[in-house]
Amino acid sequence: MNRPPIPYPHMLHGCDYNPEQWLNRPDILRQDIEQMKEARINCVSVGIFAWTALEPAEGDYHLDWLAEIIDNLYANGIYTVLATPSGAKPAWMAHKYPEIRRVSAERVRDLQGGRHNHCYTSPVYREKTRAINEQLAKRFAHHPGVILWHVSNEIQGECHCPLCQDAFRNWLKARYGTLDALNQAWWTAFWSHTYTAWEQIESPSPIGETNVHGLNLDWKRFCTAQTRSFFENEIAPLKAENPEIPVTMNLMGFYDGINYWEMAKSLDVVSWDSYPTWHSNQDGDETYNAFWADAFSDICRSMLGKPFLLMENTPSQTNWHGVCRPKTWGFHRLTAIDNLAHGADSIQYFQWRQSRGCSEKFHGAVMTHANRTDTRVFQEVRGVGGMLEKLDRLRGARTESKVALLYDIESHWAVNDAKGPRNEGIGDNDLMLRFYLQFWKAGIPVDILNPEQDYSGYTLVCAPMLYMLSGAAAERLLSYVKSGGTLVMTMHSGIVDEHDLCYLGDTPACGLAEAAGIRFLEIDPLYDGQYETVQIVKAPFPLAESYRCERLCGRAAAEGAEVLGVYETDNPCMPDNIPCLTRRAFGRGMIYYTGAFMEDRFYSDFLLSLAEKLEIAPALDTTLPHGVVTASRRAKDGTEFFFVMNWTREQKAVNLPFALKDYESGKVYQSKLPLAPYGAKILIRTL
Repeated sequence: MNRPPIPYPHMLHGCDYNPEQWLNRPDILRQDIEQMKEARINCVSVGIFAWTALEPAEGDYHLDWLAEIIDNLYANGIYTVLATPSGAKPAWMAHKYPEIRRVSAERVRDLQGGRHNHCYTSPVYREKTRAINEQLAKRFAHHPGVILWHVSNEIQGECHCPLCQDAFRNWLKARYGTLDALNQAWWTAFWSHTYTAWEQIESPSPIGETNVHGLNLDWKRFCTAQTRSFFENEIAPLKAENPEIPVTMNLMGFYDGINYWEMAKSLDVVSWDSYPTWHSNQDGDETYNAFWADAFSDICRSMLGKPFLLMENTPSQTNWHGVCRPKTWGFHRLTAIDNLAHGADSIQYFQWRQSRGCSEKFHGAVMTHANRTDTRVFQEVRGVGGMLEKLDRLRGARTESKVALLYDIESHWAVNDAKGPRNEGIGDNDLMLRFYLQFWKAGIPVDILNPEQDYSGYTLVCAPMLYMLSGAAAERLLSYVKSGGTLVMTMHSGIVDEHDLCYLGDTPACGLAEAAGIRFLEIDPLYDGQYETVQIVKAPFPLAESYRCERLCGRAAAEGAEVLGVYETDNPCMPDNIPCLTRRAFGRGMIYYTGAFMEDRFYSDFLLSLAEKLEIAPALDTTLPHGVVTASRRAKDGTEFFFVMNWTREQKAVNLPFALKDYESGKVYQSKLPLAPYGAKILIRTL
């Protein structure tokens, strides 16, 4: 797919801008322009929730006010990321066409209100969104100030209305062809739930069917397909008018309502909204808040294999966390550099100016109700803007990774719906993030991929808890290892197929058990507070004598694998030396199997020793003090960019393996880099 680049040569520094809330205050709108320039804002997202201002009555389009805004912004050197308004439908439309209002899983139709609550299937809503987008495209798609389409906003949710039920059945007919095939795939003979007519199939509901796991899984797949279909309907008139303007949608971190990898196939650039719960720790250590956000940034970078946009973050505080602490003094610059480190080509905020009323009136903004530019937040935003103006050479720089971490949202859906072995936090995402954390702390770049993506060129592939694994996916893993790759698998992998049907025979299924030289015996879930111990009996690289494990213990038999670690037990009924850590050569590669949910120390020792064995080096090959992260290395046109962040409120120092130059000040650090509390540096080296 030929994806057009953003037609703007600089790093983006911008925010959500809602002039429709201030149309009766032209003095405020005039101030906005001058204050944006002072804050070094070079782009704004406009029109996200402006549908009623754009179309106050059916077919009565009012676009002149928007044209004036875009013209004035452009005349002052500020570009527009133009949004489509479908995320919040107008009241007149919801009342005239009740079918566009969503129906809940309990089969209750919503009243008008809120946002993100429209039916993706409704022909009326599709017609109306296409019509307003046609108007926007005809008026603005060739405007030199419009550089990107921001399609809808934080797309989410599902609808269970009759229209969606019919669409679901049609989707199932296309997928399975016959009821017999569907019944077999869903195993509906269980509890006599066999379908004998397509009309009997309904979406999962707490007042109806929730026990057919194939139904639950396919409903989520359908919701993704329907959301993407709606999205394609939205972008069609935009692309028809000018295919050179790229499109994006802003993702919401580890939201699991839809499959973002499927949505990414329709995007020119990925963007996301980052809102960690900063300053939730008494000691001021932000390390664990940062790594969660960075993990999703790496997902966004990995989806299309290129830089992403940070579409939203707060310049100060949110208004929807349980406790809405503002970023402490100087912290905003640190978070900006961190996002750049993980592949962002923009730093954008929600929002430019605080609303006077309603649910976001106390959400942080560049301009507060005081309407002053001498505030701490404004000056810190201005400072970030000045920094970005010096970083044109960074824009578009790629991150080279030798480690791929596989994350399958459909497997996540299935394992959390499985009814056992652990229904209170099976922890598949936690396990994936435990893998990620060790590489992150060491400064080893990681791409987080969907198993359908190409990972053949990576030195190391980690596949934690791929509970659901198709035969095709298993074959790709086997081919990767045969060709010389190193694969790390875990317990509770390859248990069910793509229909969530348990494999018959040895697992991990589809040849993975034989390739790994193991055979799964049983899974033993532990209660919270219960632990077991794994004893290392043979260490191919530096490991401790033993490690603690929790949550899930996979009991396996070694059938050709080399046993590296066994469960240590005082249970007289349990056999000694049940393998928990094994390895086996397969083809030109190697498969490691970790059978339990281990403590962090194990993953640090094991994964980093394995990386060293495979000659996978950190971005900066040096010992880092706690809380200091070097993140990934970005390279472009013979220049390497290094990012060093201190996530603590203590003074730190890093020993450099080679001389690096501060990109902003030009100062060269030969051997030691000092870092202030919550300090960060962008360093460069010319190749």
